[in-house]
Amino acid sequence: MCMSVKALFVSCVQGMFHRHRDWRRRYVYLNLRRDIHVAIRGIPTLTSDDRAAARPAGQRPFGTTRRWAAAIGQGSWKIEDSAADSAVAAMRRGLDLGLTHIDTAEMYGAGAAETIIAEAIAGRRDEVFLVSKVLPSNASRRGTMTACEKSLARLRTDRLDCYLLHWRGSVPLEETIAAFDSLVRAGKILSWGVSNFDVSDLEEVAAIAGAGHPACNQVLYHLQERAIEHAVLPWCRKQGTAVVAYTPFGQSSTAYEPRSKQGRVLAQIAESHNATARQVALRFLLRHPETFVIPKASSIAHVVENAGANSLELNGDELARIDAAFARGAPRRSLPMI
Repeated sequence: MCMSVKALFVSCVQGMFHRHRDWRRRYVYLNLRRDIHVAIRGIPTLTSDDRAAARPAGQRPFGTTRRWAAAIGQGSWKIEDSAADSAVAAMRRGLDLGLTHIDTAEMYGAGAAETIIAEAIAGRRDEVFLVSKVLPSNASRRGTMTACEKSLARLRTDRLDCYLLHWRGSVPLEETIAAFDSLVRAGKILSWGVSNFDVSDLEEVAAIAGAGHPACNQVLYHLQERAIEHAVLPWCRKQGTAVVAYTPFGQSSTAYEPRSKQGRVLAQIAESHNATARQVALRFLLRHPETFVIPKASSIAHVVENAGANSLELNGDELARIDAAFARGAPRRSLPMI
């Protein structure tokens, strides 16, 4: 490594240590280590093998946070409807398989989902990229601070990796963003984002908060609902905002049945890879480097199937066949959400 590159690297590391004053705390140390990996990837004299070694398997950069998160995560909407012990076992198996991006919200089961997740990640918090959300009805400055504290207590952790406004409500965005900024300064959250925001909403956030915000936009996205590809996804790509797909399998199983026209396409592609139709579906959504998926899986079998999509690669012809089978349709007047 030449002297100029060494000097650049040392300067980057010194700046990171200055920024992370509490680096001896384990989670801050891990964040610092991720930052160093980012700096390493930015040094042009490193080989591709060096860069590959610095990249965690199955992970990709999460928006503008300069942190890595699992591309395939684990959602928790309605997880409280399953037996708690089986839900915990499934989530822990997901962590074993690298599905360390965990998504939840104060709304899910009125906090019950966060309690289940606390049990699942107990003793493994430093492995997890943990996301929760505040309800619009709680999104005032004081309400957001209080809601975050309650979520942290239910999750039995001292910080969230990302905290989202669940959808836009009547509280001015300035109030919610001010609360997010306060929580970042206090170390309660490491980044913040939004959910179910259309382009006009995203532009308003960026105008208030400045470049690099929001860190992510969590939206409805699956093979039969591709509306975000018209405007939301391009906006997020341009701004460096992560796009997190919730309900990535949709709410109908028709698309995955080999008897249907669409299902046959998925089945044929899956068979050529010794994979499943649902794994092919996840991989199609992940063809965009800024996207993440958070399927809910309350059984170990489903978690194992989801994780299998990490090793699947689709070629251009296969992506084109899926694109043709599941037309994205005309632009919508408003962003779809559930």
